[in-house]
Amino acid sequence: MKAIEVKGTVNEWGQISLDKPLTIAKHSRVRVIVLITEENEENDELIESAGESFRQGWYDAMTENTVPVSQLWEGIDAE
Repeated sequence: MKAIEVKGTVNEWGQISLDKPLTIAKHSRVRVIVLITEENEENDELIESAGESFRQGWYDAMTENTVPVSQLWEGIDAE
C-alpha cells in the first residue's frame, strides 16, 4: 500500500472533489484519511508538515523501520 496526498474541497452534499485527478489505475479501491483545516487555521505550512510526517511514518511502518515500544525508554534514567 502507498500513500498519495492531494487536496480537495467538500461540497454541500459532503462529497470530496479533488483539486487534480489521481494518477492511479482506474476502478481501484482506496482508503481515505481526511485532514480538516480548522476555521482559524489557514497555515498551509502546518498542513504540509503534518502530511510529510504522515508520509514518513507510513513509509517507516511499511518498511518495518520501527522500534518496539518496550525499547523506547531503554538507557534513559528518569529520576
